[in-house]
Amino acid sequence: MSRKVLSEHGRQDKPAVSLTGVTKEYEGAETVRALVDVELQVRRSEFIAVVGPSGSGKSTMLNLLGLLDGPTDGTIRLEGEDVTGLSRAELTEARREYIGFVFQDFHLLPTLTAVENVTLPTAYADGRYVDRAVDLLERVGLGDRLDHTPDQLSGGQKQRVAIARALINEPAVLLADEPTGNLDRDTGTQILEEVRDICDRGVAVVAVTHDELVTEYADQRVQLVDGRMQGDTDEFVT
Repeated sequence: MSRKVLSEHGRQDKPAVSLTGVTKEYEGAETVRALVDVELQVRRSEFIAVVGPSGSGKSTMLNLLGLLDGPTDGTIRLEGEDVTGLSRAELTEARREYIGFVFQDFHLLPTLTAVENVTLPTAYADGRYVDRAVDLLERVGLGDRLDHTPDQLSGGQKQRVAIARALINEPAVLLADEPTGNLDRDTGTQILEEVRDICDRGVAVVAVTHDELVTEYADQRVQLVDGRMQGDTDEFVT
């Protein structure tokens, strides 16, 4: 929830983000129901892995949780407050202040250095954010790549820059699309340990994945098939 947009009613003892009775339809030659009556609650310090076959609705769920799209029916809440009806400007502010994204294809700007890419979501790249960007890059093993541009980085290094960027604003919710998809197992393990540590410090994490390694670090696994959640979530010991 945006500190400026939402009222004081949202509280940290409520789920950081939730979907209630959410259905998402896309109109075309035929109506496609990407999600059907989905119920999901993600609390702070909870790591949920969303799994399912291609076309099952995983990316649609991530877009809804990240306020990049709105539901056809149902309600999206951030820390207990309904944000479904916020204006586009208010949703943009909420995303910037409270939600971190890790995209599968990185979305790094090619002319910016690693540090500059990490500070990109901030309003001003002042010393405070630059120092935090350097710290985050060092924590994900890129302390010697601070001034490198994306074309000077490997796929795994680009993914780590993207993860550091997602954490720059200290988000309440971290959303990841295949966070280990471009990483070898050792690097993937390092990244997941960092994400797990961030989660344990109070961030809600949702990762869409085909990688069983991700589920090993998750508290719960949510399975989607044809837009519907299947049975009970599986719980993991972490």
